[in-house]
Amino acid sequence: METKEKETKAFIDEICSIPGGEKIRLCIQCGTCSASCPNVNKMDYTPRQIIAMARAGMKNEVLSSNSMWCCASCYLCTVRCPRDIRPTELMHALESMAIKYPSKNASITTPAMYASFSDFAYSLGNVPDVGFMALYYLRSNPLRALKMLPVALSLLRHKRLFLKTRRLKPEAERQLKTIVDKAEELAGRI
Repeated sequence: METKEKETKAFIDEICSIPGGEKIRLCIQCGTCSASCPNVNKMDYTPRQIIAMARAGMKNEVLSSNSMWCCASCYLCTVRCPRDIRPTELMHALESMAIKYPSKNASITTPAMYASFSDFAYSLGNVPDVGFMALYYLRSNPLRALKMLPVALSLLRHKRLFLKTRRLKPEAERQLKTIVDKAEELAGRI
């Protein structure tokens, strides 16, 4: 029993150490965040439930859910929270943890999309439409790309999908890489 309590405390302490997660212990479980959320119907667990589960030490369940990835960052929950917890920032903190501790849940593909986007932005200074989607589907589920082919063709036909990409000017590319390197350095400190 003591080991479970230590794991729970370690999980909560880790959440609290990430910007946005500091106030998780203050939650009074009023449900205002869940009632305010426009995407709550798409989430495995409501924001209130995610907070309760995190405080109960349910690390695997929290980090393998889709709840934090469904957050629209509309900040309704943050504005309405009577304890100033900032659930939107908490969801972003949980996203960081979910990337740090990857889930085996195959239905959660948002981290693959984030990684594909940042890889292209860092290496090219741009995100080519076709290359980005190809890399995303290779990382998540290559067979889903076949289902999206009619959409891609329609976008091409209507000149909304571009095959050719533009590179940034060398100075702009250097500045972007400096920003990304600094962000990764700061994230490594957390």
